[in-house]
Amino acid sequence: MAKDLTKERVADYFINRFTMAILPGENKFCSEILEYEQEIFVEKRPMEVIDQSCRYFGSSYSGRKTGSKDIANITHKPPVVIDPANSIYFFPTAASTKANCTWIAHSFVKEYKATKEHDTEITFTNGKQITVPMSVGSFENQLFRTAQLRAVISSRIEQEQRKINMMLLPKDEKEINAFYEQIIRKMNRF
Repeated sequence: MAKDLTKERVADYFINRFTMAILPGENKFCSEILEYEQEIFVEKRPMEVIDQSCRYFGSSYSGRKTGSKDIANITHKPPVVIDPANSIYFFPTAASTKANCTWIAHSFVKEYKATKEHDTEITFTNGKQITVPMSVGSFENQLFRTAQLRAVISSRIEQEQRKINMMLLPKDEKEINAFYEQIIRKMNRF
């Protein structure tokens, strides 16, 4: 069972490591934010929270959406990376322009199941549950596409980190030679 969540009302909000979901609020100009230990009501539409958070971490929703298309060939209801450094990925439950679109943090989904009404009940890692108006099949598709995007971006970040580590701390003659060969190949491009 979920803990008692405190509720707070704010004018502005940036997605962070504790953000589990962004739901449409009581009217079309506000959102309900589910964090791990609290609920927050913000006076912005869910899409505004997503875009503002993307911008906070150096891009825009449009840029992140294009990135999802380029990286994973996802064009319909694309998931977005809000902050790759902290592995914060969100996916929409409907087209981002729809008023009923809820945004879900990939890393907080613990379980999900179909309801009698053919919606999907999501259980988050803290035990909190919500129901979204989409089929389980569509939800799974969004979950898996987000996992695909996450895997590609994580792999690229790890690959770059390995290159940096090799440059800074080559372990043996083989790594030193590989490092110099890589530098020579890059220099030959120019």
